[in-house]
Order: sequence, then structure tokens, then C-alpha cells
Amino acid sequence: MTKCVNFDVMAELPSGLLEACVVVGAPSDKLREVQQHTKSNELPLLDPEVLQVHAPPFVFKETNSNHVIGPAFSRVQRRRSFIKKKKRDRAAEGLSNGDSSCRSEASSATEDISVPKDLDLIALPQLCFPGGLQLDSEQKDDTYHFLVFTDLFGNRTHGVVVQYYRAVQQSVQEGVLQNGHRWTVARSRLYAPFAVCIISKFPYYNALKDCLSCLLVQLRTAREADLEETIREFSAKLSLVPLPPPGQLHVSFNLRPLQVVLPSRDDQDSPVIDIDLHLPLLCFTHAALLQVLSCLLQEQRIVFFSSDWARLTLVAESLLLYLQPLSWQQPYVPVLARGMLDFLMAPTAFLMGCHVNHFEEVAAETEDLILVNVDDGSIQASWSEALDLPDIPLAAAECFISRAESLQLQYDLEMCHLGAGTDVNTFRSQRRSWRRKLNSQIQNIALELVVNIFREVQDFLNHEHRVFNSEEFLRTREPEDQLFYGKVLETHIFHSFLRDRLNRKRDSFSRMEQMTRNHANRNRALTETPRRPPMSELSRSGYNRYTSTDRRLSKRLGVSLPNLDQPIIESVMLNSNKLLPVRIISPDSGLKFLQKPLKVFHLPDFPPPLAYHYVQNYYSDMAAALGKAISATPTDESALLARYHYLRGLVNTVSNRRLDALEDFYSLYKTDAEIFPSQMVKSLVDSLPEVEWLQADRRPELKRLISRVKREQERERATLGKGQEEAAVKRFQLPKTYMHLEEFVKCVQESGIVKDQGTIHRLFDALTVGHQKQVGPDLFRVFYTIWKETEAEAQEVSLPASVLEHIDATECVFKLSSSVKTSRGVGKIAMTQRRLFLLTNGRPGFVEVAQYRDLEDVKLSSAPFLVLRIPSLKIRVHGKKEAFEANLKTETELWNMMVKEMWAGRIIADQNKDPQYLQQALTNALLMDAVVGSLQSSKAIYAASKLAHFDRMKLEATMMVPTTTAETLKHKINPSVEFAAPQAVDVLLYTPGQLWVSVGGGKVMVFDASSWSLIQTCQVGNARLNCMLGVDRDQVWMGSEDCVIYIISMVSMVCNRQLTEHRAEVTGLALDTEKYSQKVAYSCSAEGTVMAWEVSTLKVKKHFRLCCDFLQSVYTCGGALWCCSRTSIMEVWRNGSLKQRVNLPEHQRVKFSCALLLPESEELWSVCVDSAEVYIWHMKNTTKPFHRVMLQDCTGCYCMIQVKNQVWVGGLGRSSTKGKIYVLDMERYQVLKELHGHVDKVTALCSAEDRYILSGAGKHDGKVAIWKVEEKGLDSSNC
Repeated sequence: MTKCVNFDVMAELPSGLLEACVVVGAPSDKLREVQQHTKSNELPLLDPEVLQVHAPPFVFKETNSNHVIGPAFSRVQRRRSFIKKKKRDRAAEGLSNGDSSCRSEASSATEDISVPKDLDLIALPQLCFPGGLQLDSEQKDDTYHFLVFTDLFGNRTHGVVVQYYRAVQQSVQEGVLQNGHRWTVARSRLYAPFAVCIISKFPYYNALKDCLSCLLVQLRTAREADLEETIREFSAKLSLVPLPPPGQLHVSFNLRPLQVVLPSRDDQDSPVIDIDLHLPLLCFTHAALLQVLSCLLQEQRIVFFSSDWARLTLVAESLLLYLQPLSWQQPYVPVLARGMLDFLMAPTAFLMGCHVNHFEEVAAETEDLILVNVDDGSIQASWSEALDLPDIPLAAAECFISRAESLQLQYDLEMCHLGAGTDVNTFRSQRRSWRRKLNSQIQNIALELVVNIFREVQDFLNHEHRVFNSEEFLRTREPEDQLFYGKVLETHIFHSFLRDRLNRKRDSFSRMEQMTRNHANRNRALTETPRRPPMSELSRSGYNRYTSTDRRLSKRLGVSLPNLDQPIIESVMLNSNKLLPVRIISPDSGLKFLQKPLKVFHLPDFPPPLAYHYVQNYYSDMAAALGKAISATPTDESALLARYHYLRGLVNTVSNRRLDALEDFYSLYKTDAEIFPSQMVKSLVDSLPEVEWLQADRRPELKRLISRVKREQERERATLGKGQEEAAVKRFQLPKTYMHLEEFVKCVQESGIVKDQGTIHRLFDALTVGHQKQVGPDLFRVFYTIWKETEAEAQEVSLPASVLEHIDATECVFKLSSSVKTSRGVGKIAMTQRRLFLLTNGRPGFVEVAQYRDLEDVKLSSAPFLVLRIPSLKIRVHGKKEAFEANLKTETELWNMMVKEMWAGRIIADQNKDPQYLQQALTNALLMDAVVGSLQSSKAIYAASKLAHFDRMKLEATMMVPTTTAETLKHKINPSVEFAAPQAVDVLLYTPGQLWVSVGGGKVMVFDASSWSLIQTCQVGNARLNCMLGVDRDQVWMGSEDCVIYIISMVSMVCNRQLTEHRAEVTGLALDTEKYSQKVAYSCSAEGTVMAWEVSTLKVKKHFRLCCDFLQSVYTCGGALWCCSRTSIMEVWRNGSLKQRVNLPEHQRVKFSCALLLPESEELWSVCVDSAEVYIWHMKNTTKPFHRVMLQDCTGCYCMIQVKNQVWVGGLGRSSTKGKIYVLDMERYQVLKELHGHVDKVTALCSAEDRYILSGAGKHDGKVAIWKVEEKGLDSSNC
């Protein structure tokens, strides 16, 4: 008797290829009964039943611990009973009437069998025969169709069904008894259909169809008595097949006569694609296809119809894949049997499919359905032949059609240059390659469609408070698109997508959105600018023209097609159901992703699958084959190596070699952590018996892996409630109660008006002038409404082409006065982020008033009118004799404050080379306008003056920049703009063409060094990064406080590889510059460990530990290592033996913060965190420093770097909290310059090709300054 499986001591495997194999048909006794009593022209429909169920495991081994081990790649599930009708024993039927006891036993009607718990067999017979089980007098062709099952939690299981016909066996009792002999009566032969259904957790439709095709070859020649054993052996073979991990490695196996290939997923979050994605493009016109996609996005009640059951599932699956990474959340049954049509009465949204014969019936009996005829490509509503639903936005649709029209969908045209294949597997391989290429193109086109529809969603998200401002998003859509977006925003599919955006999920959408984003949008991410369209995107018809159809493609999608040289051909939309493309473009133009070369791992030939020792030998052969593949793979192909380790770890787990499996998973974790199977490794660790625990404890790499798994488990338990927070998505709502400062800050940030806390605090002071320090809901509603109305009014500005010629393409009109009399004519004063100009009345003309940097004076005045004095604003400009005066009347004081704020912001931005100051000044000015409009009282102007932040700083001269600093400083960037408060810059690294900035919590921002625009944001762990190092052309190593060295690919910007050997936080990285055959990198951690890494293999060559107080950094020089700790600097040999130790005198109790080696002059420079001196030693004589440089007005230094003949030191000033940079002459040991570029201590320095120095500052500043390097500096006295 088989003992129960104890699941607590077995490693939990992921789902394998086979969940179960089920045979469905009519019982043999029923078939014989029909054969005896039914005429051939009156064959009835029979009720199908489950005849056989085969589920893993198929072989068992009894262990000493009384546990049953069933080796199979398919997960061993908890099981339940299923009562099925039992076949009657044919031998018993032939017994004499007198043997009643045996006959009674044989007539037992049911049988209790064990099936996987998650497998629902109740509806399966109907789905295997959706049209009914119909006998036939002729042999029919085999047919295939595909099923999808969805459980209550939305998890999907897939089925591939083949229907094949077998002749019904005639009973030996049939015939006439004559002269003691029984003669068979001639009777027309009947053929009964049987269905074999393979159920899998993964949609390997083509592969499983191939498997069933191979099975049928065996079934056609098998005897009736051998059918069940043949199917059982077939199922057992499939249970031995491991699924490929995500990436570039496919798995293939031979079932004879076919070689079956299992394609891998592209990445961890991508679905398996094993179908032809071009099928919908063959079934529908492009316009009709877009209508179907629009219905899916709006979550309508959709029914597909076809005369081919297989076509229903394949087309539905393809369409859902078109929407990736959006995921259909509603009921999904692509094949409905005739007895399931009542499902179509469900009140919720759904996607279902049924036979085209039911089209008229369904259309007449049900309401509010979208009826899609896959066979003729038509779409209609059940209530009308026309489809009255909003279309996908025109610009995105046009782009999709343009690309789709250039696809090559005909295999014969693509492959007509090839000869006739003589090998079926070669032919199949060619078609797979063609299908993979076409599928990739279609995926890119469909993904671009999704990106173009939802690209701007991220502009209306507040990640900190997890809020989406849906009303504002809808308001800024084109009028004809608002109905579409209004429906989509209420769907589950969009809610799930929104949750992923708020979680900053790095998926295919975010990658393409980043890739197709233009420089203007990238730079916008670095400045907190109120949303306004640039004037180049507006035209003389104002906002309506801005949203017209012929402008939308260039507005939204011009950046999506960066490689196109063809001019845009304008088009019109003839009717709502027919879209004309604007151009024909290649399907990959501007969307080319790197196609990784594919590898296929061929499994060994299957053994007899029902014998335990044969199965174990099979696993041994597979592990050996994977070992050979690992040995033959170059070390630089780390992604491929990781996948081989994954498969071998899986094989070792199944064959109960737990320690070998853990070793493979450890190698995988170091090589590509993205595909690391955390849950399986955790269960594998939990299943280790005591003996193996002791063995693992003696193997350092396994000990490290196990300890890391335990830490992750503790971290998961500690953050158990955070999952609910990550699932929450809030819509912005106006407040309903009075708000104190804390609630006000949160509300303003959620509204999307401004993020900066300092600005919000000043806004709070402005709105609470003269009363209690709280803002009421009515006041905030008025303020919010005015802010949005002002924004909308700016978008209605009408500028003729003659005016647009005088302003920059990126300028936006942010404020427009009423029509006033000025000294230059009558018109409206317009304020952009760069200038003031007069838009004259009558024939619109452009009169420039001033650019902010050219202003000389702005003051209130009054103009005489009869006996009255009209308030006016007088503006003087450098180089112009006459002042500009405008009779702004009641608007005068407001415009005076706004212009002064913009003027001050421009001056401070120019002085600090920081455009962020001008953006902040603009925000302040617009907030002043909204405050004055909302208060409507005598104190309104005084209240708004609370926001004149930069004008106040200008008057107080708190932002004055010394001359030397202004001449050396070239630019500033703000990596903290996405945060509510500045973040400290922890580490800076320059690699050719890129600047890497770490800003805390593992967040790394990558900038294009040619434009200083943001390219990418990466999340590297969750802890602070201490150091970064460019190792080669494709690797950046990052040492973290969590003891891990993360390896980032410069190409993909993804961290898939980790080095976990350190036991304390990693504090330093260095690359050996000596000319050895193997490149070596060094790392150090706080407790004193130094490790030498072979870069090509990522293996530790040697390691040692130094006795010191907090080791901070490591350097290589002259065949030795120099290691800097808080209390000493040590020179050590490469084997770890100490050569010399550098200490400061005991009376100087200061802590080293940084060391610098100058090999040319054989000098060692060092600075301390609590000292204003730079200490300089001879490297060969470190008894005491031979020179010291005193840094004036300095409390301590934090970083140091050499560039050309200079040493730059970053520190903190004594007389103020400002960060300072000291530039020292290496030869004369003198300070050349003192640079004041930060308001907090300078924490990081790096060099960009010796032309520029980049500096980063602490959390009160959070910016990166870019300085020009000169050979000769000025004397510090001029600073």
C-alpha cells in the first residue's frame, strides 16, 4: 500500500509542463449498446465522460523515513477524490448467468480515483467535445482545439485537446447461432471520437499540439488493451520535461517522429508565447482589429464566434497578448460548449467564445454584447449592427496601422528562396525562426500602441502618496478622446496597470516608454514645471487646433519614431470605422530591441518512464549534459550560464541531490538574480535533513546562500503589511475637512500642483494669513479651481505664426494679462519662462518687453488719466533708454510681484548654473496668481508676497555667488526632483557618455553626459550604496550597505548579477590597473575583509582580513594594495600581509575619510572628516607627513580626486553650512581655488574625461554640480 506523501519535507517545485492528461469519450458498454440498437443514419449524440486521468508522479521510491518521493518536474500537488464511471469488465460480461457473484462485482458502476486538487474535471468532458460527442459511420480526420480554465483567484490553466476516431469493437456475442457455431452478422462499422486533453499551467499550445500528434502515431497502431498504458507512458514522459527559465535558452525533446521545442519567456514578467501572433491580422482589417482592442480595454462583454474551435482560443490569446503588460482581469472562457451558453447572461464584463452556429441565437437573446465574428472579421453590437463605442485615440491608431501594414505575414513569400526540405524537423525549425521574428515585430508594434495610449499617465501620478489625478488626466485629453479614456480609467485592467506604475515596475512598458521618450520629456523629468504645452505645439487656433487630428501625431508620437526620415503625410478620418494611415513605415523602425542569440538545450532521450531507477539515470544524464554545456560556455556569456545553472539546479532538486541543487542556485544567484527561484530555494533549504545541514554548514558558498535566504524570509515577515500598501491606488479627491500643515502638504502633493515641501509650507502661510493656521475645504477648492482654470486659459492662447517666430520652440505662455494700454501699444502682456512680451490687439503682433536676465528695474507707478492716476507697472531694461509702462490697474501689484520673482529666479539660476531655480520661481509666480484669485481680500497681495522666495533672497543677497565659482561652475542637475525633499548624493561615477548618481535607498539615476538629460532610473537593492566602479565596457559594480556587490549592465540597465561573499557592508571597490592576463577587481568591507575577484568568472581569487577600525576604501598601486580605514592607512601585499601602516600622531585624534595615491610623484594624500588639513606623505617613507595644506574656513573633508595637475577636495565650510570644494596645486601644494557650489557638505566627486569635475552634496542640497577643469587656477584670495 502506498504511503501518503509528506509535503513538509520535500522541496516545492514550480509547475512543470504536465499537470494532467485526461482521456474523454463514451464508455465502451455505451458504444456497444448504441451499435446494437441504432441505425447508421440515426446516430445519437452521447454524453462524454472522463475515462482516464494520468497525473504525476508516475514512479515512487519508498524512503527510510516512510516518505514517498515521486521524481517529476511537474509539481506534486495535494490530491482529492474524483468519482468516475467505471468501465465494465469485458471478461465478466462473457460469464455464464450462473456466476452471479462475479457478475455482481463486475457491474459496479463507479470508481474513486485520485486527481490533482486544482483540477476541475466536472466541465472538462463538455469542453473536450464542445459540439457534442457524435458517432460517425466514417473515419474522420483528427482535430485539435485549445482550452483556458480560470480559477477564483484569476490563475489560468491551459488545455490542448485532440479528437481522434477509433472503430467501435464489435461484441463476440453479436451474430446468429447456427449448428452450434456463432456467425457474425454483417453490420456497418461505427467510429467513435475520443479526446485526449493535456492540461498545463503554461500556454505551450504549439508544443503540446506536437506532443499529441506524436501520441496519435502510437495510438493508431496500438491494441485496444494497450491504449491506457500507452497514454500513461506518454504522460509520464512529459512529466520528465523541465520548463526553460526566462531568457535565451529553449528546451527541446524528441518524441519521435518530431523534435518538440519549448520556447522560454522573454523575462520573469513576460508570458509564454507559443502561438502565431499574426492570426488576428489575417482575420481582421486593421481598423476592425483596433476596435476589438478598444472593446477589450473598455472591458465590454465580448463574444467571439467561429466555425473552428481552435481559432477561437488562438485569436483570443493573441489579442490579450497584444495588450501586454496590461492583463485581462475579467472572466475568460474562449470556448463555450453548447450546454454552457447561459454563461453569456452573466452581468459582468467577460471574454467568451462559441460556435458561429449560435450567432443569431445569442444576438437575439442577450443584450449589451459585442459580437465578433472571427471568420469574416466583422464586429457588431447585439443591440445594433453598428458599433457605437469610443475608438482608440487617433494618433496611436494611425501609428499602429502604419507599422502593421509593412509586416510580412505570408510565410511562403518570406521563404520562397529556400529549397524543398527533405527533413520535417528542419522545415519546422525554419518556420519557428520565421514565427519568432514575426512575433517579435508584432509584440513591439502592439507594445508601442499601448505606450502611445498611456504614455502620459505617469505625469499625473504621485508615487509617495500613491495617488492618480484622474480628473486632471481626463481634462488634458483631446475632447474626442475623453470618452474613451473615461471608460478605460474605470476598468480593472487599467487599475492593475496603474498599480504597477505606482510601484515603479520595470516591465516592457516602462522600457519602451523610456526608449521612445524624447529629450524634452527627459529634461522635464529633471525640473518641476507646471504642465503647459510649448508654444511650438500650439497654433493660431489655440487649444482646439492643438488637439486637432492633424497635429496629434507629431505632438504625441514624434518621439516614438526617431529613425524615420519620411515627411508626415497628413490624413483625414473619413468615418469612425475607417482610419487612413499617415505613412507606411517599417515595423521595427525606432523600436529595435537587441535580439539575443537563442540557444536550445536538447534533453536526453526518454527512458522507460515508469521505472524509478531508469528515471534516476535519466536525471543523471541530464545533469551531466548540462555540466558539459556549462563547461563549454564562455564566462562572458553570463546570462546563458545562469540558465544552465537554473536547469541543473532543477534537475538536482527533482533527483533529491539537494546540496548540489543549492550549489547551482548559488551560482545562479551570483550570475543572474532576476531568475532566482526564491520560493523553491526556501523550500529546498527547509527540506534539508540534519546530516545535509551539517554538510552545508561546512561549504562556505552554501552557508552564505542559506543565510541570505533566511534574511530574506525575515525581511518578508517584517514587511508583511507592505504588500497591501503596494496594491493600493487612490484617486485624488478635494479635502472635506480643515487641514493643518501636515495634511495640507499631503493634499497639495497628491493634487500634483507642487512637490517641494518648502514651497508648500510658504503656500500654507499665504493661505492662512490673518486667521488660524489651517486651510478650509472651501478655500482649497477655490484655490485648486483657479489654479486649473489658469492652466486651461494658458492653453487657449492663440499665437499667430508671426509671433511664434520670435519665441523659442520650448517656451510656454504661463500667464496672460487682460487687454491693457502700454507705452508700446494696446494688447495683452504674456509671461513665459524666459521673457515678457506684448501681444498687440487688432492685427496680432509681437512686441518684446524684456528677457528676465536683461531687466534693470521693476517698480510700481501710476499713469495720469484726466484727473485720475491709474496704477501701472514700469519696467526698465538694460540697453534701452525708455522704460516700458503698462496700465495694469488692479493687476499691477500682482504682476509686480510675479515679474520680480521671475527676475530674481533668472539671476540666481544664471549665477548657480541651475535651471531648477527658474522653474521654482515660475511655480512661485503662478502660486501667487492663484492665491490672489482665491483670497479676494485686501490682504491678498500681502498673502501672495509670502511666496516671493527668490525675490527675498535677491534682496538679502543670500545667494550671491563668488566670481571664481561663477566662472568655474558650468551647470547643475537635480536628481532629487522626483522626491518631496532633497536626497543626499552618495556616490558619483562617470563612464563614457554616462553619469551615474546614487541618491539613497539603492536608487541610481543615469544621465546622458552630452546633454545631462536623464536616461534611466535603476533600483539597486534597498540599501544605501557606498561605492561604484566601471569594470569594463558593459559592467558597473556597486557596493551596498546590505553586504552585496550589484553588477549593472550598461546596455540593459538591469541588475541581474550579485556578489554576496562579503559579510559586512561593502565600502570600497578598485580595479587592478596592472597588465595581467586576467582582469582583477578588489572589494573591501567595513569589518576589514578584502577580496580579489576574477572579473571574467566573478570568482574570489583570494581574500584576507585586516585588523582596523572600519575599512573605508581600497586602492591598487605598484603591485600593492592601499587600504584606508578611519584610524590608519595600510599598504599590504596582494596576499594580505602588511607592508606598512600610516598613522597620525596620537594627539591628533581625527578620522581619515579619504586617501589619494599619486604614483607619478610617489605621494600619498589624505583628508579627515574632522580636520581642515590635507596630509601629504612620501609613499616610501610614511613615518610622518612631509607637508600639510591648511584649508581655510573648513571643518572637515569627505572626498578627494586628482585631475590633471590638480587635486580637488570636497568638504564643509566652517562659517556657514555651505559645501566647499578646494582646488590644490599638486606641485606647489597651494590652494588655487575655493568653490562654493552647494548648500550642504560635498559628499562625492568624480571626473569626466579630465575636462569636468562633478560634485554631489548632502541631503540639504541634493544636487550635482558640473565644474570646468583648467590647468591653472586663480589665487584663492580672489574667490
